Amino acid sequence: MIVCIAEKPSVAQSIANILGARVKKDGYYEGNGYQVTWTFGHLCELLPPDGYYPQWKRWDLSVLPMIPPTYRVEVIANPGVKKQFKIVKDLYKHASEIINCGDAGQEGELIQRWVMELAGVKCPVKRLWISSLTDEAIRQGFQHLKPQSDYDALYQAGLARAEGDWLLGMNATRLFTLKYGGFKQVLSIGRVQTPTLAMIVARDKEIENFKPKPYWLLATNYRGTQFACSSHGPYDNELEGSVVLGMSRQFPLTIDDVQQKRGSEQPPQLYDLTALQVDCNRKFGYSAETTLRNIQSLYEKRLTTYPRVDTKFLTEDIYAKCPGIIQNLVKVSDAARPLVGQSLPKSKRVFDNSKVTDHHAIIPTGDTRALNSINDFERKVYDLIVRRFCAVFYPNCEYAQTTVLATTGLVKYKATGRTILNQGWRAVYANSQRDEEDDTEEAALPAFRVGESGPHKPSQIQKTTTPPKRYTEASLLQAMETAGKLVDDDALREAMKENGIGRPSSRAGIIETLIKRGYIRREKKSLISNQAGRDLIDVINAQMLKSPELTGLWEKKLREIERGHYSLDLFMQELQSQLLSIIKEVKADSSGKKIQKK
Repeated sequence: MIVCIAEKPSVAQSIANILGARVKKDGYYEGNGYQVTWTFGHLCELLPPDGYYPQWKRWDLSVLPMIPPTYRVEVIANPGVKKQFKIVKDLYKHASEIINCGDAGQEGELIQRWVMELAGVKCPVKRLWISSLTDEAIRQGFQHLKPQSDYDALYQAGLARAEGDWLLGMNATRLFTLKYGGFKQVLSIGRVQTPTLAMIVARDKEIENFKPKPYWLLATNYRGTQFACSSHGPYDNELEGSVVLGMSRQFPLTIDDVQQKRGSEQPPQLYDLTALQVDCNRKFGYSAETTLRNIQSLYEKRLTTYPRVDTKFLTEDIYAKCPGIIQNLVKVSDAARPLVGQSLPKSKRVFDNSKVTDHHAIIPTGDTRALNSINDFERKVYDLIVRRFCAVFYPNCEYAQTTVLATTGLVKYKATGRTILNQGWRAVYANSQRDEEDDTEEAALPAFRVGESGPHKPSQIQKTTTPPKRYTEASLLQAMETAGKLVDDDALREAMKENGIGRPSSRAGIIETLIKRGYIRREKKSLISNQAGRDLIDVINAQMLKSPELTGLWEKKLREIERGHYSLDLFMQELQSQLLSIIKEVKADSSGKKIQKK
């Protein structure tokens, strides 16, 4: 009997239907030579400290560091989980072959490998690797099963992440709790959690320490158009600007030059998980966790492809499937209709094999049968994905950029405006909810003629310097993606993902953990640090624990393990060395600082 194992019952049911295993049993499906079972996410977890040595149960500085000789796993202490594990183990015992149908990613691989390890699997194992749960994708996946050994490096990366997080989290949490948590509370430290908190704390302190300063700009109004002074200012005080203002008043305004340039704006790229979470936060106020939950549901309902991805590209073989997907989307989105029957462009901004490893960008599958079963939250997320998929095949947005240069005596002024000539891809979003942070169109200027001259109304405009904005989930996710660097350029941001902190699929959970533990709070869309979070960051001297850049380097090493270019053993050795230094430093601290959660 061939045993197939998926990560969730719903996925197992989809696979069982394709394989003809339609007899429902307790904890699995059976038929046609197959048994199809499932986990509930994780069935196993790493042992707690006292699972290795009894003395590690006691929270005491003298037992640190806790470094297990070999990391081991156990079944999670939950009656339902234990029952399902026993079912899986019994099926494995009599299997002639196992097909690992877990989610096609690092975490999915780890979940199934741990179950197989604890169940003592001896028979051959193959891997199903698919990017969507449509009937076609499942059938094709079973026609191209691969040896599980092809994914050993992926498993090693998952182990490195889990064991590294255990090593740092267990030791550092006890270390800082015992040293600084003097009010019977746990001070939670995490490899990704703590540098993320450090970014929020640093931003909040920058805002609070910011000293606003007034400044003055010169401008003038001519024929109902505001011209900004380009030759003088800004000024630190109004008196300085008044001299130039007086000069400007003595002369009429003369138009010296009218420049018109045509430009174009490319369509946005397809969604990866982070970009989708950012847009959902900006447009709908969804938390990162809410977006992840909804896109996961859409994936399981076969409406969209695998969601936990960090690429915005498709492989070239997907191109041939795109017209069919577009055809199926006509009934659900007005954005698809103009593309039907058209020759779709094949841009490198969309199709690039070199930019795709395990999974491609998030796109609709074209299977719309489950649309009637989705809720309003899911529908909004689905609409974004459909519109983005259609938009990449639309032409560029064409516009005319006008720059008008003028003078009043020796004072120079400038006005700019933009007129959309052809909406192109922007037509896809014409009737959808507008994103105030993505409104790039400038007002059009009236027609000006070189040499014309006339009266104008110069003035000084007082402004005040402003602090940086507080992090929202959207901006925090982007900061995590680039290890805290402020990056607006999409191409540069894409290149920096190698050093981002956390995985796309884990970042939502990190934010929720920080909120749950009282280190940060939500205020409308903003994420703001609490006093406990600030105190914790203030007491941590080790940059390794709170530096986004250093954490990003660790993340890059995990990616290198996944590619087979770095080893789990070396990663853990380096982490242990860093941990020993931190423990030594904290133990030697005689400051007597204590942190109180409020």
